[in-house]
Amino acid sequence: MLKTSLTHPDILRVLARAGHHAKILIADGNYPASSKRGPHAELVSLNLAPGVVTVAQVLRAILSAAPIDHVATMGIPPDDPYAQHGEPPVWADYRAVLAASGSKLTLEPILKWDFYQHVESPDHVLTIQTADQSLWANVLLTMGCRTD
Repeated sequence: MLKTSLTHPDILRVLARAGHHAKILIADGNYPASSKRGPHAELVSLNLAPGVVTVAQVLRAILSAAPIDHVATMGIPPDDPYAQHGEPPVWADYRAVLAASGSKLTLEPILKWDFYQHVESPDHVLTIQTADQSLWANVLLTMGCRTD
């Protein structure tokens, strides 16, 4: 039995093979996962029903299993109508998950079109498609190194 809270076999397989700088996208329910991913990225669909599962739930599980060096969110372009609303509320949930995991990482927004370019990188190894209904809920993780 595993000690980590992450038990999904396909996700564990990809994480075990991923090295330093590999990118993992945890996508919300609106993300175009079929067309916006890296050439080597595998897709794991966890979108069971609207809102099940969420990006925050997957983030918590990934942080229990893998060293992460960087956490990026999809930033809102200034000309987007949502930009007037300020920061998406779901980002506070991500900060709480990071803090609860003991991580000192901060969220770093990458504007939407640049975010897509980061995802389409050859370093992108995994997209986990959720059914999160929150707007601007995508998170791009960069793997770190195991130090223990």
